Amino acid sequence: MNRPPLRLGDLSVGFIQCLDEALRSLGHDPTALLQQYGLDSHSLSQAGARLSIARYMRLGHAAIELSGQPALGLQMGKLSRLGQAGLAGVTAAQAPDVREAARTLLRFEPLYAANYRGQSRLLEDSEGAWLRFYSISPYNAYNRFVVDSLLSGWLSQLSGVADRSLQAQRIDIEFNAPDYAAAYAALSEQPVVFAAATNQLRLDNASLEIRNPAHCPSTWQQLVQLCELELERLTRTRSLRERIISLLGPLLNGGREPDLEEVAARLKLPTWTLRRKLADEQTSFRAVLNDTRRDLAMTYIRDTELAFGEIAYLLGFASAEAFQRAFKRWNGQTPGEFRRSQRLGAR
Repeated sequence: MNRPPLRLGDLSVGFIQCLDEALRSLGHDPTALLQQYGLDSHSLSQAGARLSIARYMRLGHAAIELSGQPALGLQMGKLSRLGQAGLAGVTAAQAPDVREAARTLLRFEPLYAANYRGQSRLLEDSEGAWLRFYSISPYNAYNRFVVDSLLSGWLSQLSGVADRSLQAQRIDIEFNAPDYAAAYAALSEQPVVFAAATNQLRLDNASLEIRNPAHCPSTWQQLVQLCELELERLTRTRSLRERIISLLGPLLNGGREPDLEEVAARLKLPTWTLRRKLADEQTSFRAVLNDTRRDLAMTYIRDTELAFGEIAYLLGFASAEAFQRAFKRWNGQTPGEFRRSQRLGAR
């Protein structure tokens, strides 16, 4: 059965607003650039409109080239507001304090952004909390700005709830220190840790407990209920196969592939039950895994600038050669031939 390649994810077009404002703050009119990517005032004002992750990364890279500012993502984050995150952001803006705003923003992230690589998390402890952004390695000129804009954006958005400027206790970033490393100084009390194990920022309890002067309890409760209903609707409409596909992205990484037992544990199902349920849908775990790898490979080759060795790593292959053999078996073309055919077709 032929299916279109999987999307790597998408996000609310509200995120384009801070890119627009960042370019304008640097003296550049973004209108022509946005139109080049099919984004005009009409498309940016549509309720629930989304932009693919691949197109967002290409747009961000083009904006950096236009402005000559490799730290553009940090400026985007500085201009980020909660309303740009849709219903989840509006709800977070009504939270009683910064802690609840952070919980809301990350719990309901699927309402404004979905990425096949994972979902952001809030990790709380007795002294504070980490806001953690999943890995999007390998890093390049197309995706570093995403991490910059998100970590900077979280601080800006939560500062809006606190009605004062917040600084992180500490910020960790997976990629190596860029040439503009000094631009991070205002975000954190401590120097940013680059080449870290994950992307995250830490807030202490003093920051998390700051009350929101705009909080209205009844409005807050109504908005939370709306978010819960929308999140439940999104989850309810997915088949078992779709749920497995959503789990495979973060698990397919680093030269290893997940097995049936691991996925069953994530779904909180006995292995035999998962196997039976997949049989009821006339498929198997191996078929879902292979189809997912194939569709993702086509998407990565078509929509990103990643090298084939990097794609092999992201799909859990032990080597680039093993990936190339599998891809030719799936599609009758080598990855290079497929990429060239896609570029020619797009002209």
